[in-house]
Amino acid sequence: MGTTQLERVPEPKYWHLRTVLSEALDSEFEVGEVLPNERDLAARFGVARATLRQALEQLELEGRLQRRRGVGTTVAPPRVGVAVDTPEHAWPGTADDAWQPADCVLAAPSAAVADALETGRDEPVHTVRRSRVSHGQPVAAELLYVPSSSVPGLPAIDAPSGAARARAVLRELQRGTLEGRESAVELGSAGTDEAKELDRLPGAPVLVVTTRYLAEGRTAALSVATYRADTCRLTFGDSGDVHIHHGPETRAS
Repeated sequence: MGTTQLERVPEPKYWHLRTVLSEALDSEFEVGEVLPNERDLAARFGVARATLRQALEQLELEGRLQRRRGVGTTVAPPRVGVAVDTPEHAWPGTADDAWQPADCVLAAPSAAVADALETGRDEPVHTVRRSRVSHGQPVAAELLYVPSSSVPGLPAIDAPSGAARARAVLRELQRGTLEGRESAVELGSAGTDEAKELDRLPGAPVLVVTTRYLAEGRTAALSVATYRADTCRLTFGDSGDVHIHHGPETRAS
């Protein structure tokens, strides 16, 4: 694709350049590929570098590009859809669950988590840490809090920690009868731990999805999942799944 004449376009130059760049991303670049430097891009499209930066910033806001430390500007993977209003009755860790367990510890949670679980402030709960990856890049991190009363058959000596212990907690949790789940979504900013797991700077925008799993009239588990806001979108519908959209033209469900 040759140099585009932008002077005669009535809309702002950076916005038209954003459209041209978006088309180039679809036809010429692969996910994760590093874009040429700003000087070369500005020369190719015949624009000032300030105009180019505005277009790149807009595409970054839309989730088409990512600026990675020590790498440069890369083509972002398709956004992960975060489902809202999910009626599906399924425990975390089922066969079609895209989350990968990383660790599990038994410790007293924060006061807010203890109140949500309606457990004692000093009562230890199983904290399962899981991650979500798309195209080799982290897009979400989750802390799943499971009271000991929800996994009464969990062996105490088998796999005391790590991913194996996390999988054991999830398997035991699935033995119960799930009555429903409730989710809430809010915009937040990444703390130090979340930023490290998501390969973002502290304070980066994130979507925080809190889900209560209900059984026997109580909260049997509590999930706090943190999604990168630049790689995720909210989806509405009856499917109850979290979908990965495999192309820029795929609509959210």
